[in-house]
Amino acid sequence: MTSFIFYAFSAVLMFAAIGVITARNPVHSALLLVLAFFTSAGLWLLLHAEFLAIVLVLVYVGAVMVLFLFVVMMLDINLARLREGFWSHLPLGGVVAALLVAEMGLILLGNYGGEIEAPEPAGLYADGSNTRALGRLLYTEYVYAFEIAAVILLVAIVAAIALTLRHRKTTKYQEPARQVDVRRQDRVRIVSMKSEKRED
Repeated sequence: MTSFIFYAFSAVLMFAAIGVITARNPVHSALLLVLAFFTSAGLWLLLHAEFLAIVLVLVYVGAVMVLFLFVVMMLDINLARLREGFWSHLPLGGVVAALLVAEMGLILLGNYGGEIEAPEPAGLYADGSNTRALGRLLYTEYVYAFEIAAVILLVAIVAAIALTLRHRKTTKYQEPARQVDVRRQDRVRIVSMKSEKRED
């Protein structure tokens, strides 16, 4: 039964991956990519990597793909202009694709770098949960690397905001300090005027 589920998920994943790059509609391509993420999460579950499966669904499907769909549906993308340089970039893309296929073939089919001994489940997953074991390793043995990665991501976020921040002359800003200091005499002026009588 496990083998059948694995091959079923693999077939759906291959179909979705091919559909992502062959679909003419960007929205259909993004939805097929969501399907590919879900089937990949199913394969991770079969490999007993529950944490990676949950992260794949929450981060990529819940955040990244929502952003992609928002950008695709809100922006007026000129598809004809995007396809203009397809044939000029095709040789380089073919070379990169061939290198990726060769690397995956070496890892999956050949004895690449010697045999890797899998850790004993009793030693690494003493309580039967790889999520808890990952948390223990992340916050004990690799805590400094984790903190450095967090600082780098924070710097990247601040740099992205600083690079995209543009000050426009036509933009109007509110100054709370000036709003608090406003007095009635500065805003309202009472003018005394004589009443006029209408003549018929």
